[in-house]
Amino acid sequence: MAAEGVSLNHISRESSDIKRLAKFYQEIFGFEEVESPDFGEFKVVWLRLPSSCVYMHLIERNPTNNLPEGPWSATSPVADPSHLPRGHHLCFSVSNFQSFLHTLKDKGIQTFERSLPNGKIKQVFFFDPDGNGLEVASKEDS
Repeated sequence: MAAEGVSLNHISRESSDIKRLAKFYQEIFGFEEVESPDFGEFKVVWLRLPSSCVYMHLIERNPTNNLPEGPWSATSPVADPSHLPRGHHLCFSVSNFQSFLHTLKDKGIQTFERSLPNGKIKQVFFFDPDGNGLEVASKEDS
């Protein structure tokens, strides 16, 4: 039997610069910093999306981890957002899609845009400062 009452609790991102990453998510998506527990051996920043119960935990990167800083995408070793529709990414929805696009462009963030075949939902793909793939989709009524 599957678990009952399941909901998403948090998303975790490891970073060598959690303050820079926190600033990005605060400026781009409006996350708010919330109190973080003390984990002792590593630093964390906890963020909460005010319009929901979704939290993001930014965790100081383990210095002995030899993996690349960010995944970029499933098909490209470079930061090319056109690979993200089929690559690893996290998706948010916004009601102010065109305004959101202007914000990304004003900040100089490289994007890849497309619409679903029905034309009702628009998508923009881009990367956070650590190379994690992001998508923002318009809400259907926008």
